[in-house]
Amino acid sequence: MKLVIIGGVAAGATAAARARRLDENAEITILEKGPYVSFANCGLPYRLSGDIQKRSSLILQTPEGFFSRYRVKVLLKTEAVAIDREAKLVKLRSPEGESSLPYDALILAQGGTPFTPSVEGVDSPNVFNLWTIPDMDAVNNYIKDNNVGSAIVVGGGFIGLETAEAFIKRGLDTSIVELTDQLMPPADPEFGALIAQAFESAGASVYTKRSLVKIDYEAREAVLSDGTKLKADLVLMSAGVRPNLELAKSAQLVIGKSGGLQVDEYLRTSDPSIFAAGDMVELTRRADNAKVRIPLAGPANRQGRIAATNALGGAMRYAGALGTSVFKAVDHTFAQTGLSEKAALAADFKVRAVHVHKGHHAGYYPGAKELSLKLIYDEDGRLLGAQAFGEAGVEKRIDVLAVAIAAKMKLSDLAELDLAYAPPYSSANDPLQMAAFAAQNDLSGYSSFISPAKGAALAACAGSASQDPAENASAVYLLDVRTFGEYCKGHVAGSVNVPLDELRDRISELPHEKEIVILSVNGFEGHIASRILRQKGFAKVAYVTGGMKSMRLFGGFGEAEGE
Repeated sequence: MKLVIIGGVAAGATAAARARRLDENAEITILEKGPYVSFANCGLPYRLSGDIQKRSSLILQTPEGFFSRYRVKVLLKTEAVAIDREAKLVKLRSPEGESSLPYDALILAQGGTPFTPSVEGVDSPNVFNLWTIPDMDAVNNYIKDNNVGSAIVVGGGFIGLETAEAFIKRGLDTSIVELTDQLMPPADPEFGALIAQAFESAGASVYTKRSLVKIDYEAREAVLSDGTKLKADLVLMSAGVRPNLELAKSAQLVIGKSGGLQVDEYLRTSDPSIFAAGDMVELTRRADNAKVRIPLAGPANRQGRIAATNALGGAMRYAGALGTSVFKAVDHTFAQTGLSEKAALAADFKVRAVHVHKGHHAGYYPGAKELSLKLIYDEDGRLLGAQAFGEAGVEKRIDVLAVAIAAKMKLSDLAELDLAYAPPYSSANDPLQMAAFAAQNDLSGYSSFISPAKGAALAACAGSASQDPAENASAVYLLDVRTFGEYCKGHVAGSVNVPLDELRDRISELPHEKEIVILSVNGFEGHIASRILRQKGFAKVAYVTGGMKSMRLFGGFGEAEGE
């Protein structure tokens, strides 16, 4: 059995190791275009930052090591330039010249290549990508040798932000430029705002809804699309990654609608002898069964294992991916799984979303850190996705929710999960369960809420219409149930302050004929106020989920200060 694997990182390396464990007699060859095989590309930013001190730690395996451990032949600096599907030959180009390699089964694991936008000056010596070990070495050496004091990162996704953090740690004056209206575009906007706040607090400058249009190497300066000029001793381009499909296209393999190589549930391409895995393939998004690309290391490694199994005659199915991911935002963590709210809306779900802000463990135990959590679900209570942000306990909750979504659990199942509890680790009712309780209350009508985005829009309208909603018959009545002190520090113009503990005694001040929207610190007090008002005969009541903490992330309204 001759198995040829094109691509030696992540999916390709995993496929080779798996294939050897399955068949001791197979003839296995890895073709790798670059100078390294099986390196930890996810660790590159952390080597730049100094968190990973040894460069050698990133090299997970060598050609010699692969052969010694697995008897796998690795050909570095060897490019597959064509596939003869009829003759089952891969045509190669290497420093030694051109040649051909026969195969019985072929696995494509070529990953992707960073996209470099067309920008004046983009070929300057101070412009870099960060995708391979040589890329990392080039950035590191340039910083050491050129007295670099400022850096611009173009792109606010995973690699861009991780590299921005590395630059901040190295003391560089760092700017982040993102074309869309938020950092971490796959996330919902409120989490993009939280991520931006984390980087700004660390000293970075964040520029969204702008692009880089010019790099002036001589002046060590860059110009943005709105005319802003930034210091630019170094520019790191991280504007996205495109799948490497040239070889697949030349072999006339079918490309999916999402732009990835089409494979079936066994990771077989349109040619039954050719399999594929990793960032180049189109896969099933498990939350809604859509065909998408999810270029993440976790799915790539699992796909490599399955592709190798099936290339050697197995029948292992690949169920798809949720897109579960996590990244370190300076001193905070952001993680997500499944569909974002905006992705769920684009997929035509009838979407609801709940926001909670809770301590990551019991508040009375020292060191509790606030955890911001969002659950996305449909009107039937089916979990669709989740996002979380905080200093501790973030990935723990998202991992639980990834399992819950994969298992097709509903809110009722999540609410009753038997999760580990002790004061240093969680609360008797975990933040996950508090979010599930709030979502159940919303769907049942027991305690309805509106989104913080809608709350912010109402606040903006109220502020421009009248300082007193009681004088504006068409306005929603904005009831702020925070304490008087909290209200005085900043409140929505036109809102009325009735602290929660005074609400029962001042119930006669509220209008029965209007819709009442309740503003609170983080939503929980709004829920309590909602229950009071409903039992006092107020029919049109809703609170803002996530309270003012979440509303402020959407902005668009001013906050008046008290006397």
